[in-house]
Order: sequence, then structure tokens, then C-alpha cells
Amino acid sequence: MALLHRRVTADGLRNAIGDLGAAMLVVGGMIGVGIFVNPAVVARSLPNPTLIVLVWIAGGALALVGAFIYAELAERMPSTGGDYVYLRETYGPLAAFLFGWTTLLVVQAGSMAAIAIVFARTVNMLTGGGLSEPWTVAATLAVLALINCAGVVPGNAVQLSLGLLKLAMFAGIVTAALSVAPLRIAIAQQVGFPTVLNEFKGGVGAAIVPVVFSYGGWQTANFVAGEIKDARARLSRSLIWGVCIVIVIYVSINLAYLHVLGAAALGASSDPLAGVFKRAFGPLGALYAAAAVGLSAIAFLSQSMLTGPRVYFAMARDGLLPKPLSKVATFSGAPVTAVLLQAAWAEALAFSNSYEHLLHYVVSINFLFFAISASSLFILRRRDRERESPAQQMRFSTPLHPCSTLLFMAACVCIVGMSIVTDPLNSAIGYGIILVGLPIFFYQKRIRPTRDGR
Repeated sequence: MALLHRRVTADGLRNAIGDLGAAMLVVGGMIGVGIFVNPAVVARSLPNPTLIVLVWIAGGALALVGAFIYAELAERMPSTGGDYVYLRETYGPLAAFLFGWTTLLVVQAGSMAAIAIVFARTVNMLTGGGLSEPWTVAATLAVLALINCAGVVPGNAVQLSLGLLKLAMFAGIVTAALSVAPLRIAIAQQVGFPTVLNEFKGGVGAAIVPVVFSYGGWQTANFVAGEIKDARARLSRSLIWGVCIVIVIYVSINLAYLHVLGAAALGASSDPLAGVFKRAFGPLGALYAAAAVGLSAIAFLSQSMLTGPRVYFAMARDGLLPKPLSKVATFSGAPVTAVLLQAAWAEALAFSNSYEHLLHYVVSINFLFFAISASSLFILRRRDRERESPAQQMRFSTPLHPCSTLLFMAACVCIVGMSIVTDPLNSAIGYGIILVGLPIFFYQKRIRPTRDGR
């Protein structure tokens, strides 16, 4: 009992996630099903194989810089809620609320609804059809919700197991690809530099959005910082190692696709993984590809069900959402009401099919808040300078700050700008959703003052 007591935080949550579990949270939050589709989208925009690989490396480098920034933020504020906490402590409760509002309404639940539909379709394919996809979605989300209502220990155990299986699966994909075709990634086109440059300038705008969408999600591990053992040290390491693992996976998968299919066929493919597996395993390849997509989808859903509710829990604890969302079950140490809310909203979006529209807003909204959260690092460091001595001894600091942080923020702003230019209507709707949160915030503030009285 004494050991259990030491694991309980001031908010009633359980401090139980270790190094490997935290790293798999990072990997699981980044890898959904986009890597199985988005390489074809990138290849249609950038038909040169070298440019395809370079844009995936560039996207990984941007994600790594973001991981450095979030690693320092996590060490400074290893609290449940992630970005919500960083924004609350630097820009105040309104900015924090708008982040949590869009996370619940659009980013987290919308992504979960889309991935749950993908999982249901793969289950139907593997079982020969006949299952109701909406009810498969409902059952899947309900089971994951129940596991996470039982506590962070079983929730993270499931996530860890699925994450390790997913890593083994990607190793199998690359191995299968290398066994079936001659290498086609080498630059055999003998095109001149001006041609390559024109291809890059013409296609990078359309290519970078799906790449950065695929690399998003590392920040969700910070949502559960309060439940990671010695989060100040462990979460920083896990963010960096997790992002590095994903970079290796994404570049390797793209090399595998190009190895088997070539750039032109990759761009023309609607399902490049199935194309690779059919070459490797014949008629059974389509089923193997569906199983791989299904595994990746359920692992992503498991991670999202664990991480997202901690944001709504932190908001309710501060008085910015209804009080029941801040309740922690005594039997499990889990924010049960917040978990059930996310599962129910994701199911509602899946049943309504409105998630497809919500997903158009995710990149623009995500990178807007990435830039704002990164800027909070300047405020926190300025506060350190204003004190006679730092508030705490930092074991990790963002390399090359402020240049690296400014570069990351500028890249985020450019990505937001590109998403607005390429899809102005959906971007406007996405920001309209943020603005709808304003009256909700002021109403909630009026009926229930925040915990610190601000």
C-alpha cells in the first residue's frame, strides 16, 4: 500500500509510466495510418525520388526541433495537460482553453473517428465483410475506453504492447520490400539541377502538408506528463528518442515504396502498401496489408484514448470545463468521465461522418498552437532571467535556442499559411471553430471561477 500511495499524484492520478512506455506514447501518437497513404500524395507532387526522400527527412527534422522544444517545456512543467498547461502559465486561461476546446472538438476526437472508421473497414476486409462498420467503431472505442477507465497501468500496457508490435510490423514491411525488387531509388533519370529545382518549387507546397501531418502527434505524450515516473528526466528523453524512431521508420518506408514501385507508380497508387505486399506475397498481400493498417490504427486509437482525456481533466480541474470531468475514480486513478466523453464524442463523429470535414482543419489548427506553445519558451526563459536565481536546475535545454525555436515557429507559420492558401474555406471553418469557443469560455468562467482565481 505504501508503494501505491507514493505513486498517487496530488490530483489523484497514478504515477506509473516508465521510459519505454513514454517512448511508445510518442511513437504511437505520431504513427497512425497516414504513412500508408501520404507517400503516394507526396510522390504525385514531387515525382523525383530524391526529392521525395528529402522532403520526408525535412519533415522529420522539423518534428525533431519541435521535440527539443517540447522536451524543455516538459522539464519546466511536468504536469498533466501538456500544451494546455504551457499556454495557461504563459498566456493565461483563454489561450489554454481554446487549445483544449479545439483538441476535444476537432483534433483528438476527429482524428480518432477517422482512424476508427479505417480500423472498422480493415476488420471487415479481414473477416470477409458483413459487419456493421459504425457498430465496429462503437465497440472498438468502448473497449479502449473501458481499458483506460481501469487506470493508466492497463491503458499504458496495452499501448506499449501495440507499439512494440507496430515497430516489428514496420521492420517486416521494409524486409519484405527489399526481398522482391531491384533498387529503384537511385537517380536514374539523369535530370539537370534546374529541372529538379523546378519540380521542388512546384510541388513542395502540396507535398509538405501531408508530410507534416504524418509527423504530428509527438506532443500528445506531454498530456500525460503527470503520470510519467520522474517526468522531468524521462519525458525529455522519450520525446527525442521517439521522434528519431519515427523518422527512421518513415524514411525507411518511403525507400521501401520507391524500391518496389518507383516514383511514378508510387504517385499513381492508391494503396502503396498493398502494392508492395502483393509483389512480396502474391494474392495474400492485400490481406497482409489490411492487417498492418489495422494494427497501426488500433495502436493509434489506444494512445489517443490514453492521452487526450488528460487535457480535458486538467481544464475541468481549473474550472474551464464542467467539474465532473475533473473527477478521478478511486478504484483506478483514472479520469473516467473525461475518457468516456472523448470516446462518446469520437463515436458521434464517426456515426455522423462529419469527421471527414474536421480532418481538413487539423494541420492548420495544430501548427498554429505548435507555434504559440513554442513561443512560450521565450516567456519562461525571460522569467528565469528576471529572477535572481532560476526556479529550477535545468537538465535539458533546447539546442541552439533562440534560433532553433524561431526557425520552428517560422516553419509552423509557413505551414499554416500554405494550408490556408491551398484550402481557404476549410481553414476559415477551422478558425471559426476556435472562435466559437470564446462564448463557451466566458460562460464557464462566469458560472465557475478558475482554480487559481484568474
